[in-house]
Amino acid sequence: MLNMNYIVLLFLIIVISGCSANYGRYQQKHDSTPTRKPTAVELQDAVPRTEVKSRGGNRHYTVRGKYYKVLQSAEGFTEVGEASWYGKKFHGHLTSNGEIYNMYGMSAAHKNLPLPTYVKVTNLANDKSVIVRVNDRGPFHQDRIIDLSYSAAYKLDMLKTGTTKVQIQAITEQTVSPPLVKKSNIKGNYIQVFATSNEDVAKKTSQAISSLYKYPTEIMRISQLYKVKVGPIEDSQELQSILEQLKSQGYPEAFRVIF
Repeated sequence: MLNMNYIVLLFLIIVISGCSANYGRYQQKHDSTPTRKPTAVELQDAVPRTEVKSRGGNRHYTVRGKYYKVLQSAEGFTEVGEASWYGKKFHGHLTSNGEIYNMYGMSAAHKNLPLPTYVKVTNLANDKSVIVRVNDRGPFHQDRIIDLSYSAAYKLDMLKTGTTKVQIQAITEQTVSPPLVKKSNIKGNYIQVFATSNEDVAKKTSQAISSLYKYPTEIMRISQLYKVKVGPIEDSQELQSILEQLKSQGYPEAFRVIF
């Protein structure tokens, strides 16, 4: 009887151990594709803006015995190599700079760029491009240079292959190009509605918004990015009202700017 009890106890321990496999801080062992596709709003490019460096993730570090140096500045940074993407396994977990990874956001991981950094990523296989915000470290594979969010990979049409050759171009204040149209000299409060790497989309967006409001719209080109803004709007209450309307109409990243 004693031997039988011992066998039963040993069996239970084995079963329990098998049911509680330890995958570290993640709930699943292998990464996987989300159950739904990104929405139109989730496929909008990240909107570059001036940000201070994150407190976390900007020191030199070592992973798997290899030492990585973090760049002091992203100015003039370009790189060509293989891109991969990461999804459901990492969704909801902390990124290297302490934010929460959202696989439907326009974000990315890079081994050396300062956090955060905005970059334009172009799929060299089909010439599709996207603007993402780098807020994480990786990918720690010798042949890959950037890990993209699910939405970014979807927009670049690289999900079937898993990886693709890309070109990365950092977007910084020093890479500002001449404006696409003549810049307004009128100072005041504006709303930046939308930003995209596609000039045609920017023009169509500008036309659509100008038909809705009495205020002029303007397209500004900054590096590889086209920004659509509305204004100037003197009345602060009206500005707030228009801002809320725009956010509810599919422009959640719209925000107030002062010139």
